[in-house]
Amino acid sequence: MYPPTHRTTATRTRERMSYDADAAHAVLDEAYHCALGFTVDGEPRVLPTLHVRVGDTLYLHGSTGGRPLLAARGDGLPVCVAVTLLDGLIYARSQFHHSANYRSVVAHGTAHLVTDEREKAAAMTALVEKVGAGRSADTRPPSRKELAETAVLALPLREVSVRARTGGVRDDEADLHLPHWAGVLPLRLTAGLPEPDAGVTAPVPAYLRVARSPWHEPAVLRGGHVLLEPLDPAHADELYAATDDPEVWRHLGGVRPADATEMGQVIAAHLAARHRGERVPWVQRCAATGAVVGSTSFYEIDPERRSVAIGYTFLGRPWWRSGINTEAKLLLLTRAFEELGAVRVVWHTDIRNERSQRAIERLGATREGVLRMHKQRADGSWRDTVQYSMTVDEWPNAQVRLRERLRPAVPAAR
Repeated sequence: MYPPTHRTTATRTRERMSYDADAAHAVLDEAYHCALGFTVDGEPRVLPTLHVRVGDTLYLHGSTGGRPLLAARGDGLPVCVAVTLLDGLIYARSQFHHSANYRSVVAHGTAHLVTDEREKAAAMTALVEKVGAGRSADTRPPSRKELAETAVLALPLREVSVRARTGGVRDDEADLHLPHWAGVLPLRLTAGLPEPDAGVTAPVPAYLRVARSPWHEPAVLRGGHVLLEPLDPAHADELYAATDDPEVWRHLGGVRPADATEMGQVIAAHLAARHRGERVPWVQRCAATGAVVGSTSFYEIDPERRSVAIGYTFLGRPWWRSGINTEAKLLLLTRAFEELGAVRVVWHTDIRNERSQRAIERLGATREGVLRMHKQRADGSWRDTVQYSMTVDEWPNAQVRLRERLRPAVPAAR
């Protein structure tokens, strides 16, 4: 516990205050930045900066030429540090009772410039590790010149308070009959899809990937005809070249890419959907040549109901009826039924796309019906969608038939 002082004792809404060290540390550790308040020549200053907590010390990042760092030399700099995490917006029936759910920490004290090289290096390493566990070992350490240009302030955590609001609407009883909507809009900070810098060939590190169930992981799937590997922006050029044919895109939902750049945008959309947990996209490679020939995906992923759909498939025309599509579906069905424990796999296709319907039926799927005006085509018209499915009970026989189709033909005896 942090003992209350005259600067941390609440004067109102005292029920929201806390001096619990664990609660304060949790907020400081979750937040990436803080507001650093101090005075210079009698005038107030507030600067946003990065911070990291190591034990009972808060380290603040800055430049050696910055005002707070210059002022912190010698006897140190009196500061006030504030961190706020916004958890939700409260919509009340009355404007007066609109509010927010939040967790905040305010720390007072005297910050000192870190001059010990070991302490400074440890604090900077902790800052790097905060953005990704393992990042300090996955990057170049700072040079002597860079260390000299960077300053670190150390603030002992002694005078610290926590203020938080949780819960819902707190309208006056007299307003409860009003016809206005009231409730909570939860807010949370979520990471977007990592965007690699130009020229980067290294894969996205594990600490930047969203932890997901096996249902959302694009495991590498190998067959005799095709290799399925996770779709990546680096596939844009080859994927565009392989599928640059109007027939390939005739019945697909999207617009045919005009060049590799637009194919990159198609890939980005697939990866964004994967990041949201909506899709698992693969690229298809010809096992014999290694060439990229198409793409396919899992979607409508529902681990709770143990169901998944296969689609968003496009394959270069030279590889149609080559065994690649059949084996790709066999690998995906094996992944779904035998590795993930699915009980149902689904396909959707445009009612106009008779070639796709026959291909799905050859897999052993059962036509379930037509979803009328189910999706909008690229030209703006509404398509009826034919839905097929295969259940886990049907999978053993379907697997035998698919493997038989992929077996090389035996030459007839003369």
